[in-house]
Order: sequence, then structure tokens, then C-alpha cells
Amino acid sequence: MYRTVTCGELRLADAGKSVTLAGWVQRIRKMGGMTFIDLRDRYGITQLSFNQETDAALCDAANKLGREFVLQVKGVVVERYSKNAALPTGEIEIEVKELNVLNPAVTPPFTIEDETDGGDDLRMKYRYLDLRRTCVRKNLELRHKMAFEVRRYLDEQGFLEVETPVLVNSTPEGARDFVVPSRMNPGQFYALPQSPQILKQLLMVSGFDRYFQIVKCFRDEDLRADRQPEFTQIDCEMSFVEQEDILNMFEGMSRHLFKVIKGIDLPKLPRMTWADAMKYYGSDKPDTRFDMRFVELMDIFHAAPGFTVFDSANYIGGICAKGCATYTRKQLDALTEFVKKPQIGAKGMVYARVEADGSVKSSVDKFYSQEVLQQLKAAMNAEAGDLILILSGEDIMKTRKQLCELRLEMGRQLGLRDPQKYSCLWVIDFPMYEWSDEEQRLMAMHHPFTSPKPEDIPLLDTDPASVRANAYDMVINGVEVGGGSIRIHDAKLQEKVFEILGFTPEQAQTKFGFLMNAFKYGAPPHGGLAYGLDRFVSLFAGLDSIRDCIAFPKNNQGRDVMLGAPGLLDPVQLDELQLKVDLKG
Repeated sequence: MYRTVTCGELRLADAGKSVTLAGWVQRIRKMGGMTFIDLRDRYGITQLSFNQETDAALCDAANKLGREFVLQVKGVVVERYSKNAALPTGEIEIEVKELNVLNPAVTPPFTIEDETDGGDDLRMKYRYLDLRRTCVRKNLELRHKMAFEVRRYLDEQGFLEVETPVLVNSTPEGARDFVVPSRMNPGQFYALPQSPQILKQLLMVSGFDRYFQIVKCFRDEDLRADRQPEFTQIDCEMSFVEQEDILNMFEGMSRHLFKVIKGIDLPKLPRMTWADAMKYYGSDKPDTRFDMRFVELMDIFHAAPGFTVFDSANYIGGICAKGCATYTRKQLDALTEFVKKPQIGAKGMVYARVEADGSVKSSVDKFYSQEVLQQLKAAMNAEAGDLILILSGEDIMKTRKQLCELRLEMGRQLGLRDPQKYSCLWVIDFPMYEWSDEEQRLMAMHHPFTSPKPEDIPLLDTDPASVRANAYDMVINGVEVGGGSIRIHDAKLQEKVFEILGFTPEQAQTKFGFLMNAFKYGAPPHGGLAYGLDRFVSLFAGLDSIRDCIAFPKNNQGRDVMLGAPGLLDPVQLDELQLKVDLKG
């Protein structure tokens, strides 16, 4: 009697058992009168053996197989002569008695192994083959486990999972919407939700005081490693809460995930204001796995004029790279070229080495005395053997961001950005608004429903640009994995915020009248946040990109090269929608 088993479960204790296995051919090896096949399924690999002397016909059939053939075999578990310690099943093999080819396969376009010879484009085109690779499959298994644990934690905390619509209306003040034409309402369009923001607020008004949803969201944005046109949020909202309640609840969820998934006891998360994050790291999502904090140097260099670049700069900032005074001129030139890349935009870089005797040698020696350079050394808390790197510019925020890129590059070069090390924090007290040069007006830094800090509400009338938001982000290793805010629940305050954003009362009523009307029926104080599930999984998996923790991702042009999407519509479909495509240019 044959018992059906998976390719990953058999061990030496199972020797002598008659079993049935099914899976794909990973590789074939012929050694004299023996043929060995590695059979693979989702659970692992088991070696099959065929003996020419014992059963010539069966061995000949095995010799005709190819990679990725789908097989079912019956046989007996025996101890393996040449053991493979790298495999959990490496002490046994199956002495095959029956072979059934369930489906032959053409030779795949790349090897189905962790170290594959397939490039990104090829693997995306044949994603269904790429998903057979163990390393990719494990990412999706991790994703499943994390989603399961999120649901378990939130369920234990009294949250209800509620689905919200995918076809909604288009709203301003966010990223570009993906739109869907309505056949039944010619000339009108749905939008795919960028997030269920308004809907979850309406659920709070409805009395569902603890809501969550693992939900698809859609944003028509330029893509990068941690961004896809469709992505998944762990979307959460709570009623009758303040910021502290939200931070404690979801810090608890993160602690649960770290403990259950990674076996890490996460300490209490530190908190950093947005202003400090920008001052010391040049980023609202600082990577705090390593130090190298910014030091502002305007007082030192403006007090000793002579170097025109620094004399005219509104911002001069430096970082100290410990032990890097040995960097060669070639390495320093490479760093200068790095910060001058168009996507970074710095005009140059100044460096200073602290010599073994404590003196300082710099690229601007002729402009500054040793006394000034010693002041620089003291301000940077630099020691013998350290390297100081300095950027300057007229635009403070822009120069800080350039220095941030330089800091991250130095962290990378020095091996300080270990993906297996985790540094988490909350960034709080974001600005309520940011100025848009394109729109020539204030824009909501988060979204129009974010509540201002209570103590800053009077500033809405006098100095809205200085108002702080009751908003917060969770940052892990320089990645924003989640963010949210306390929401506005008062119709009058919401009207004021819309006014500052440039909405007329009529525009606000047209776009958001249903929300403001709902507030009039008794809206509780509420707030929440959304985690990016894709980013969270990619961090736990140690990935540089979120694509490999998504089953069927898009490429950097937003295309699904496997499905050929997006594509053209048939003229019949366009007629049904009463649409005509007339591309500009």
C-alpha cells in the first residue's frame, strides 16, 4: 500500500515505507547504470533512483525525462548511499517502482534555482516559472504568515475586518488616480481607491470603533524599488482615541510580528520629531541602524569667510565617517561624482581628514587656518583616523536631502546597513502643510482629513504653514512601513482645512459633502494608520525591492509583461463605453 507524501517530509526513519510522490523534475544525473532525479514540490526536494540492472525499461523511461517534467512516482524509501547534508531529505532516496509522466515540459527559458541565470525582465515574463524557485516561494510563504499574524493580533484586540468598495469616486489632494469608465453612466468614471481613507472614517461614524482591512490600493505614480501601482495596505482605524493610543496599539502589533516571525524581542520604539529627523538625517524616514548624524557648520565657516561656496551658503552640514581617513583620492573623487549625480544634484563636496597627530588636512586648506579646521574637528566630534564630508547649498532642505544620500552611501560602503539588523522608530509632529511650487499653494503633507495638533489650531488663521499635524510614521531601517494620523471629526474644522487648501465651499461640498454631512450626525474622535504589507514583508525577507514578495508584480514601467497589461481595448468595447481614444502628440 502506497502512502502519498510530499517531497520535503521523508527522513531516514521512514526507510522501508512505500510512498507516492508527485512534483517537477529539478535535475537529472546519470552515473553508470544508475539515473538519479531530484523531484521538487512546494515542500522540498527528494532524490529518486533508477537502476538499469533492476528495471531497464523504467531506467530508460527516466533517461527520456527533461527539466520541469511533471511526474508521479511510486517507490520505497531507502537509505541514501551518498548523503546530502544540505537537504532535509538528504539521508534518503526513493527506489522507484512505478513512473507516471503527468505532463512533459519544454526546456524553461532560465534555470529554476535560487541562483538563476534569468534576468529580471525574463523572470517577469515567465513569472509562473519564477514562482517555482524556492527563494521566491519562501517570500510568499512569509507574506502569508505575516498577514495571518496581523489578523490574529487585531482580532484579539477586538478589531473587525470590513471590506470597502474598489470602485469609488476620484478625490484630489493625493497621487494620480487610476480611473475606470462606466458603461452604464457614459462619460463618467470610477476611480480605484488610493486608500480606503474616507470609507474607514465613515465606518467610525457608523459605530465600528475598531476596523481593519488587508486591502489593495492603487496609485498612478512613477515607480521605484519600494513602489508598485497596486499595493497592499494593512488599513486600520479606531474611535475614541488619541495619538498615544494608536502608537501603543500598533507598536504592539509590530512587536508581535517581530517576535512570532523573526524571534526578535523588539524594544520600546524611540520617537523623533519630523523637525529633528530632517535636521539630523535629512529625511523623514531616517535609517538609524548607524549614527553619522548631521552637524550644522554655518557658525564656524561664516565666522571665517574666504571660501565663496561656503560664504554664500544658507546651509553647511557635515557627517563624520569613523576610521575613513584612509580613503584614497580616487575614492573621494567617486564620492564627489556620486553627490553630483542629477538625481542628487549637489555641486560638489568638501572633505577633511583627521591625521594621526590630530591635525586636520582638507580639500579647502588654502581658505582656512588650522585653528578653524580644529573647530570643525571639535564640532564633528572627530578623532584621529576619521573622515569629515561636507555639503553646502542655498536651499536648506534640498542640501539636507543631498547630505542624506551621501550618508546612506557611506553607510552602504562601510557595511552599516545590514538587512538582518532592525532599527525602528516613530517619526511624529509632521508639518500639516507643504508648499507646492507647481500649484503655488499649500498642500496637505498627508491628506486633507489629518487633524492639526490641538495647540496649533489657532495658527490656522494666522500662520497655517507652521501648523503641525497630529500625524506619525513608523520607520524601519530607513523605510516608512506605516503611517497615519488622528483625523478631523468636526465639520467646521474640516471646512477650515479645505479652505486653506484652496477649495471653495461648493468644491468641498461636491467632493466631500457626504463626509462633512456624516460628521453632523455625531462623529467620534478617531484616528488610525496603514502599514504597507509589501514593504513590511520585504524588510523581513531582507529584499531590496518589494517585487519579489508580490506574486505577480509590475515592472518599472508599470507593465505586466507576462499578461501584456496594459493593452489596447477592442473597438467594440470602446463603442460600448462611448469612448474614443485620441492620443496627443
